Amino acid sequence: MSKHIKKRMQRRDFIKSAAVVVGGAFVLPRFSIAQSARPANSKLNIAMIGAGGIAQMAYGPCCKENLVALCDVSEKAFGEHAGDFPAIKTAKKFSDFRVMLDKMDKEIDAVCINTPDHTHFAATMECMQRGKHVITQKPLTHNIWQARTLRLAAKKYKVVTNMGNQGHTYDGIRQMKEWIEAGILGQVTEIHAGFDGPSWKGPYFGKPTQLPPPGESVPAGFDWDLWKGPVAEPNYSHYYQPRRWRGFWKFGGGELGDWFCHIGDGPVWVLDLYEPTVIECVERKINGDGNVLCTDSSVIRWDFPARGNLAPCSLYWSDGQSNGGSRIKVPSDWNWSSKDAAGNVTPTKPGNMGSYWTGTKANVFLDERSNHPRLTDMNKNHDLKASGQLPAEKYRRVKGGPHQEWIDCIKGKIPDTGSKFEYAARLTEIDLLGVLAQRFGGRIEWDAANMKITNRPELDAYLKEPVRSGWEYGEDLWK
Repeated sequence: MSKHIKKRMQRRDFIKSAAVVVGGAFVLPRFSIAQSARPANSKLNIAMIGAGGIAQMAYGPCCKENLVALCDVSEKAFGEHAGDFPAIKTAKKFSDFRVMLDKMDKEIDAVCINTPDHTHFAATMECMQRGKHVITQKPLTHNIWQARTLRLAAKKYKVVTNMGNQGHTYDGIRQMKEWIEAGILGQVTEIHAGFDGPSWKGPYFGKPTQLPPPGESVPAGFDWDLWKGPVAEPNYSHYYQPRRWRGFWKFGGGELGDWFCHIGDGPVWVLDLYEPTVIECVERKINGDGNVLCTDSSVIRWDFPARGNLAPCSLYWSDGQSNGGSRIKVPSDWNWSSKDAAGNVTPTKPGNMGSYWTGTKANVFLDERSNHPRLTDMNKNHDLKASGQLPAEKYRRVKGGPHQEWIDCIKGKIPDTGSKFEYAARLTEIDLLGVLAQRFGGRIEWDAANMKITNRPELDAYLKEPVRSGWEYGEDLWK
């Protein structure tokens, strides 16, 4: 057993033994300055787990604070964004986030997690149990048990959390909720959403001629064992890293796993679509080993019962249109067009990324970031905007994106984050249920209260995946 794993286990034992009972409840000792109150004008000490790629979105807000440490399994990643953000050059560098947290525990207040999906959970839990505020990229976790566990962790550790689905900080998703509550759409009974992908030509997906792809030599300066994290197999391949891991079920969730937390964010949050009873793969095309590689295309349906005064609703997802899959179903009243300088009118083809909502009074479209709502009938949309009867702003607007929102909340400038883990984990769970249907096909009958698939119990094994020794997290939260 490595030194850092032993140290982490010793730390957990100490946390348990150091807990004291106050008023009948267990209270954990505070190890980190992250848990103490901070003046709004003070700077946070922030670390990054994952220094290249998507981390670019975090550097802007975080480099206005104190960027004190970076962790990445690839030495090249430390230089990827260094030209744009000088603070990268002075931050301390690590390859293992557990070592970084051991050595710099008292110097770190908050951590941004920018790793591939399969290591989100381990990195996030390691930080939370040390009292660090966390923001994690979407989707929040790689399986449903992990999502449920992060909800428990958020309640226990009481750190500020957020997920990096940018659209949840945009005005459009708030406008949509205000429109629904004002009755502009009436009851929404059906939503058709999706994204045109995966594109097997890259850069985010690649289809090898042999599955699983044959092992290759690990590049210099890259720690493949750490990159795999909780996953025992396979050997290194350029089809996994960099960036193309999301097409393989061991590491990602295909196009659905990549984009649902953006496109599905609007429907789930606005309409409280949290506990489907049925998830069904209506259509799918597979070219390769479907147990290894994600589908070429699919249509997935989630059925949600009535929720309070909201009618039952079915949510559909379509992807892979460029691979021969079905296009997203568009409401029949779509009539948008554009007019050039000469007065010639050209119909506007409806987009194939985003969501189309069918209501009893009107239909609406949200883009791929759950933003810019507009009625699908252009004339009705213009009349609505000109009527002066748009509902007043009810929900607080956010400036600066999810990382700035998270920082502002840590500093007490705002009361909460929009995609905190209590919400983000529930959104991710809907995503992951769709991924299960996409992966195994057919119909899934879901018992949300007991976290069980009632008609196909053999699939319950995929709700919680096995992990390698030393990568176990969160079991104690279920006791």
